[in-house]
Amino acid sequence: MPNDTSSAIGTAAANRRALSVLALCAGLNLIARGIGETFAIFLLPIAREFGADRAALTGVYSTYMLTLGLMSPLAGFAHDRFGPRLGYGAGLLLFGTACALAGAMTALWQLYLLVGIAGAVGSALIGAVPASSLVSRWFRARLPSAMSVLATALGSGMLVFAPATQWLIDHLGWRGAYHAFAVLLLALFVPMMLLPWRRIAAGAPDVVAAAAAAQRTSGGRDWTIARALRTGVFWALFGVIFFTSITTYAISVQLVAYLIESGITPLRAASIFGAVGMVSIVGMMGSGVLAQRFGERAVATVSYTGTIAGIGVLALLQAGPSTTLIGAFLLLFGTMQGTRGPLVAVLTARNFAGGGMGRVYGSVLLGMGTGAAIGSWASGTLYDLTGGYRAGFLLAAAAAACGLLLFWTVNGLSGASGRSASGVPRVSDRS
Repeated sequence: MPNDTSSAIGTAAANRRALSVLALCAGLNLIARGIGETFAIFLLPIAREFGADRAALTGVYSTYMLTLGLMSPLAGFAHDRFGPRLGYGAGLLLFGTACALAGAMTALWQLYLLVGIAGAVGSALIGAVPASSLVSRWFRARLPSAMSVLATALGSGMLVFAPATQWLIDHLGWRGAYHAFAVLLLALFVPMMLLPWRRIAAGAPDVVAAAAAAQRTSGGRDWTIARALRTGVFWALFGVIFFTSITTYAISVQLVAYLIESGITPLRAASIFGAVGMVSIVGMMGSGVLAQRFGERAVATVSYTGTIAGIGVLALLQAGPSTTLIGAFLLLFGTMQGTRGPLVAVLTARNFAGGGMGRVYGSVLLGMGTGAAIGSWASGTLYDLTGGYRAGFLLAAAAAACGLLLFWTVNGLSGASGRSASGVPRVSDRS
């Protein structure tokens, strides 16, 4: 009995530590994604001040997302090599400094440099890659649910930062809003440096032991990017996140401007943008739970179908504001937004378990950066060429269909396979 009691106490303490790590990583990821996604709200005020066309401004966001994607494997390497203390510290300092300088910019090219490049590097260092790598060391059976919590950073960030950003712009101007972001990021630096990062990075002993067993089964080698590139499942995961990002960012970066041009007030448009993030939390959390029960392929099918239907509903708003249509768009597109992210994170963690997982996941996220860059840039260019949003909507729907096709044609994405990317059986999760 004493042994059972001690074991129960130890398990409870380990669970608390795991949840604390999850909360910390999710919070930092929320800030990184939330601030990054606010560019859609800055779009019109910056355009008015600099007289820039839509393609030039969406190009800033395309640069941001492309740099974010390119930095993802480097962020994974930096955290693996130098540890989370230096990684998170450097990210907060760089991101905060970039926002401070962006608030004082005098030319559009500076926005490309500060927000598009420096801000993206800082965001990558405090965002999804280090968070996923750390969390995967603390969870096994509940890993899909834990990854879903991390994925809600997109929705939660939009929910928190979208209306807050519009309020800041209304009261302080867009420059003042960037300065407020700088204060937030730089204020976090000292508290982050004081955390016990060595213990956090060590992970839960049983989870680390299971990963080590999987590594021994696969030949005892850490996963390298070169090894991962030789697997079909890596390219399938890359493709899923690539096409999904085209869909998401062809819509999101222009959403506020589209709603305003459809007759909706700026504050309400920003609130709808934030509401998309709010309802996406439901889908993200649900995707992890449902994937455990029905498999990744079934969840992806529902998700992509809802996204395509939501894009169709959004197109109908061109005829004028409609509360019913806005509600349907939030339900279909908003709820499904980001649900593919947890699926990709879980499938990456399962197929590339062991050392080097952070680098592999960061490389998969190159697909996010390139897809988002193409989607946001193409939506702005198509708007300038056609004078409307319909072509961008068609692009987004077609990309969603391609993502769904990958889930149905690549067996490694079904979630039913018992083998990892290396072809050896995976270590089973505990129930």
